[in-house]
Amino acid sequence: MSELDLRPVPCTDDPDTGGFWEAAARGELAIRVCSDCGQVLHLPKAYCHGCGSWNTAWQVVAPTGTLYSWTTTERELRPGFVPPYTIVCVELDDAPGVRLVGYLDGRPQLESGMPMSATFEVAQGGVVIPQWQPA
Repeated sequence: MSELDLRPVPCTDDPDTGGFWEAAARGELAIRVCSDCGQVLHLPKAYCHGCGSWNTAWQVVAPTGTLYSWTTTERELRPGFVPPYTIVCVELDDAPGVRLVGYLDGRPQLESGMPMSATFEVAQGGVVIPQWQPA
């Protein structure tokens, strides 16, 4: 069994977040947007917390962002995540204020504000998880 097989995978058919995982399976990033008022719904919900509409849709965005923050873990906290590893928080270029997390092996040289690009990792059960790397 590989390290990747020990990592948890998300529920991909959730009514609030399923479209994100469907887009990831196609190699795309998507965010939920209210079709009535245009508000970006992050964290994604099936209804708009701004205007109360249930008329929402998934919008594909560029797989690019800016490094907002990161932390490097030096000890094993969970099976499947062999230290050292770095968790990054990336703000999407096409959706200011929307931040996604990702995993990088080791201790990469990172700088706040550096450009990042999405990659798509196939996890157990064929679930595709967006990850990030320096652009």
